Amino acid sequence: QVQLVESGGGSVQAGGSLRLSCAASGYTFSNNYMAWFRQAPGKEREGVASIYTGGGSTSYADSVKGRFTISQDKAKNTVYLQMNNLKPEDTAMYYCAAPRGLIFGTGLAPHEYNYWGQGTQVTVSS
Repeated sequence: QVQLVESGGGSVQAGGSLRLSCAASGYTFSNNYMAWFRQAPGKEREGVASIYTGGGSTSYADSVKGRFTISQDKAKNTVYLQMNNLKPEDTAMYYCAAPRGLIFGTGLAPHEYNYWGQGTQVTVSS
């Protein structure tokens, strides 16, 4: 049974930083993608960052480029999202996701993912 457990969310002021973690169990980091998504109230879920676990290449939403960094620790079966210079518009529930099959492209489309964590709340105040 695949389980994804996020942690590290919280409340920070604008300009602050947070580091999210996603621990995966029952799932092997093979040559595929892992990704972070977020969803704010009344908005659609959007892809924030993805990482190709085989080679480590990454993709980011334009809104977070230069501020967020996704990384992985295969030994710990964990994916991280380092978020710097946070803005109020980053406020959302953040989800970790993993696919059942192969993904072709940037890995930022929610419909390509089958396994989801419960989410961790990030709140940024101005």
